[in-house]
Amino acid sequence: MTRISKTTLACAVSMTAAISATSAFSATQITVATVNNGHMIEMQKFTPEFEKAHPDIKVKWVTLEEGVLRQNVTQDIANKSGLYDVMTIGMYEAPIWGERGWLEPIDTSGSYDVQDILPSIRGGLSYDGTMYAAPFYGESSMVMYRKDLVKAAGMEINDRDSWEHIRNVAAAVNDPSKGIYGICLRGKAGWGDNMALMTTMANSFGARWFDENWKPQLESAEWKNAVSFYVDLLTKYGPPGSSSNSFNESLALFNEGKCGMWIDATIAASFVTDPKQSKVADQVGFAQSPISVTEKGANWLWAWSLGIPAATKNVEAAQTFVRWATSKEYINLVGNKNGWAAVPTGTRASTYANPKFQEAAVFADAELKAINSANPSDSTLKPSPYVGVQFAAIPEFQAIGTTAGQMVSGALAGSLTVDQALKSANTSADRQMRQAGYY
Repeated sequence: MTRISKTTLACAVSMTAAISATSAFSATQITVATVNNGHMIEMQKFTPEFEKAHPDIKVKWVTLEEGVLRQNVTQDIANKSGLYDVMTIGMYEAPIWGERGWLEPIDTSGSYDVQDILPSIRGGLSYDGTMYAAPFYGESSMVMYRKDLVKAAGMEINDRDSWEHIRNVAAAVNDPSKGIYGICLRGKAGWGDNMALMTTMANSFGARWFDENWKPQLESAEWKNAVSFYVDLLTKYGPPGSSSNSFNESLALFNEGKCGMWIDATIAASFVTDPKQSKVADQVGFAQSPISVTEKGANWLWAWSLGIPAATKNVEAAQTFVRWATSKEYINLVGNKNGWAAVPTGTRASTYANPKFQEAAVFADAELKAINSANPSDSTLKPSPYVGVQFAAIPEFQAIGTTAGQMVSGALAGSLTVDQALKSANTSADRQMRQAGYY
């Protein structure tokens, strides 16, 4: 029997430990900050699939409520802290941060097939022709309506109806005694709440946030006409307490059969047509957003997307993850595992060309048409200096839009007149722009 000395054994143990340590630390860990919505939670469940395909990369998730996420990633990227290797951002942040050099350009080479990404989505996430965030799912806005109620009232809804026609339909189907309201729209204050809807309305009335010299235009006749129309429409034909309603509240009302029409995010279409969630699932029709004097900017555009901060020390691993999570292959993975009704939509043309998706999503054609019609680089009738449909992609807009949202919500609630609301919003915007040195 061979005898092994304690020294030899100790050396062997030491070498084994060293090899194990080397293996344990050979994988690069990336930290991904994301929002706590359904599609992102589902992506986390597929982490083992990614790590199996890329054993040299481990993924750590930081999942946050939307407001906290925005605050954390903005602070991290501005301070170049490098806490996150991948962060979930949107069309507001991507061009601003890309211009400032805060984000790595997305690697769109080879099999990624960047041309498959819908042009309006790709453009909204780019600065000077370079894409600085990759879209995970995208959305626009459109009309969702009760076909049974509209037909019973002897009315029709078609693509790009006038807002006047929409008001007439709302009046015809409005029946508060039966708990049915003509129209549901966002009223809750916020640049991403009521002002997302309000800005698309204002765009269609010919309004713009700023003129070519960055002077706020909120006291223009176009803004006054749009906000006055909106307040009158919801006051007469909307549900009680509309000034407190945003997406989730309106979704609940529509699914209960209480809204004749609802104009909101295309992402809602899969919910309102799901019999498990909606009492009126078999009666829902879709149409492109209404207009007043122009189609420009009549429906919004947004994409929750993955960006890579310039401060990361793991650029290559981060690029590998972003390319995987926003690829055609990932969409196919979700479709095959969870069903095609569950895939993230609004990003790639190949999704809409897939017969399996077309069969599962009755809203597919209307959603794609809305997304393709939105142009972040040309969203206003009069010339404007900013990129964005329902927002202006400048750092100051978040504060400006939030204040305007509070004023418009106040006008809807009746605590301010429309003129008072817009004057206050314009004064605040003017102060912000002066302080920022725009003029």
